[in-house]
Amino acid sequence: MARVLVTEKIADGGLDALRAAGHDVDVQTGLEPAQLLEAVPGAHALIIRSSTQVTAEVLEAGRDLVVVGRAGIGLDNVDVEAATRRGVMVVNAPQSNILSTAEHTMAMLLSVARHIPQAHAALADGRWERSKWVGVELADKTLGIVGLGRIGKLVAQRASAFGMRIVAHDPFVAPERARQLNIDLVDLDTLAATADFVTLHVVKTPETIGMIGEDFFDRARPGIRIVNVSRGGVIDEAALAAALEDGRCGGAALDVYAEEPPTDSPLLGLPGFVGTPHLGASTREAQDKAGDTIAEQVRLALAGEFVPFAVNVAAAEASETVRPFLGVAEQLGGIFAGLSGGVPPVLDIEYQGELAGYDTRILTLSILKGAFAGTTEEPVSYVNAPQVAAERGIEVRDTTTVTTRDWVNLVTVAGGGHTVSGTLVGLRADPRLVLVDGHTVDVPPSAHMVIVRNDDRPGVIGRVGSVLGDAGVNIADMDVGRSDEGSSALMVISTSQAVPGEVVAALEASDGVASVAVVDRV
Repeated sequence: MARVLVTEKIADGGLDALRAAGHDVDVQTGLEPAQLLEAVPGAHALIIRSSTQVTAEVLEAGRDLVVVGRAGIGLDNVDVEAATRRGVMVVNAPQSNILSTAEHTMAMLLSVARHIPQAHAALADGRWERSKWVGVELADKTLGIVGLGRIGKLVAQRASAFGMRIVAHDPFVAPERARQLNIDLVDLDTLAATADFVTLHVVKTPETIGMIGEDFFDRARPGIRIVNVSRGGVIDEAALAAALEDGRCGGAALDVYAEEPPTDSPLLGLPGFVGTPHLGASTREAQDKAGDTIAEQVRLALAGEFVPFAVNVAAAEASETVRPFLGVAEQLGGIFAGLSGGVPPVLDIEYQGELAGYDTRILTLSILKGAFAGTTEEPVSYVNAPQVAAERGIEVRDTTTVTTRDWVNLVTVAGGGHTVSGTLVGLRADPRLVLVDGHTVDVPPSAHMVIVRNDDRPGVIGRVGSVLGDAGVNIADMDVGRSDEGSSALMVISTSQAVPGEVVAALEASDGVASVAVVDRV
């Protein structure tokens, strides 16, 4: 059971799922920074939204943290770099609020085009001002989308239904993909000069902070209207206020701000400004999806399983072909380390067969995770496994080949004179250890294994079995493999419990036994 600290309001369904999994869910909302530092020690997971600041200091205090979960998309309030250094996984819910955010963008777009908030305020104040609040139609106007990710594409689809022409700026989208969406990709200067409306859908990075500023408005089409429901700070609010006042900008609608709440923003009170208090994800549906998603990601992280939405894990997304091999890859790492008595300076990993056509980096992380398990004070995870390898000066080399002789897929770990290979077999994709140091075997990997290298002659297998039986060690599974030379054999034995040291010594002293290696995976 793990302690899960929750510092902001999360949908009850997600929290109930964590409780059902046996975890202690500790809800403490509204914590001040000092109070958070007092609450986080002893927590294995921390679930937040946008208000809680997860700093390096918080991560240092949370020495038991395995995962930080952000119920939403943005991670401005999490020091991801510090979390990665400490081996803490950071997860989010990237698809939970994309529809709500896209719809809010359209609401803001219509509001700034038709002056809806201003007209309502005047009417509520007793003023009938039909002639003052004359708006513009969206039809036949050009919408410039900055950031053509999931949300940007949804906005493009909805804006197209209004009869708008779409141009977009996104250096990470291929022109061919944009053409398939009937969108023209342009640089930011061209977008500014041609767009009647601009919507922003970018993450907050050093490159995007202040990207909409004085230079943009100097190049922009006169009267351009701006909508931002992405991240605060990507618009220079002082420059936007100046552009609204002198008419270069015909209207602006913001849901996010450089400082929240925006008490000192120069935009407040300007007649061409429409503002909402960070409501992009504030729908019942988005809140429920975010809570359910982040709870599931946290549950997977605490269980040491593959986490699809981990943001600080290389190759976090695994294909349906690759994902089933995560377990056997981690097992192979543990078996190899036990066989080798550690991890050698150079570790060679080979993927053969159908796997070779996919991104297998997550499998390499699984192998490292298994190989280093139990060797450090900090738990080894998908996040810090490469860091552990680097700190120990271990070179990891991956190779792939689409051909394999005996198996549809094969994963091999080699180095320091030892080799282990494994695969999945049958319709149920059961894991199998199929090769150990040149000896062909067929045995399911298990937590406790003994690998005995022995002379290939009668009586040795019986003596090994007797030693284990006399010590009360139950043999759960066993296979014997011969080398191509035929002069030696190798026994791979799965036991129901760890084999005590004195039993290992007795095995090593048995006639015909050349060496004994023990694998104990927690």
